[in-house]
Amino acid sequence: MANEERVRVLDPERDAAALKALTHPLRNRLLGLLRLEGPATATELARRTGQSSAATSYHLRVLARYGFVAEAAHRDGRERRWRSVHDVTSWNNAAMSATPDSRAFLSATRRQQLDELARLQARYEEDVAAGRLAPEWLEVSGISDLFLRLTPESLAELWRTFHDKRRELAARDADDPRARTVVVLRAALPLTPRGEEAQEETGAGGAGACAAGEGE
Repeated sequence: MANEERVRVLDPERDAAALKALTHPLRNRLLGLLRLEGPATATELARRTGQSSAATSYHLRVLARYGFVAEAAHRDGRERRWRSVHDVTSWNNAAMSATPDSRAFLSATRRQQLDELARLQARYEEDVAAGRLAPEWLEVSGISDLFLRLTPESLAELWRTFHDKRRELAARDADDPRARTVVVLRAALPLTPRGEEAQEETGAGGAGACAAGEGE
């Protein structure tokens, strides 16, 4: 299928070197830019990241060594272009939590995702201020948080439902000229009770800590 995702699943034992390569913030960002904006040269990526072309070229070669990026078709013969080999990098969370090194990778990667979210939010706000987004996008976009009481089974069911629906909608809208790339950050962080909360039931969750919410 043309719209089927290309997923690479990493194993903490078999792919330890590849995981270590991804802990570098610039490599993670370069890979994200290639996935978001398509093939690019080291020079183009240097301009987008504020780095030197020598630095981006080196880190792209490291990503290529571990199979995350590969050469793309050249527009001309002057400079090598790079593309992402996969749309998604995935792993088993239980396996990744088994050793200090893999736990450190998870922590670093998640923090880098939050940093990238801040950059993308700034880009979104620039688009809104410049009037580059149609009005109908404004009501349905935004950031929200919720606190829910769920079992592990219910959380797994929630993610299955989410993934089934987002694949269905992405396939439906693939050829719609009105469609835009939409950043969706998936997060679910179970928390253990602290202090007095540990001594009593907390009840069902309500509105999140952030004032901003999603339009309905």
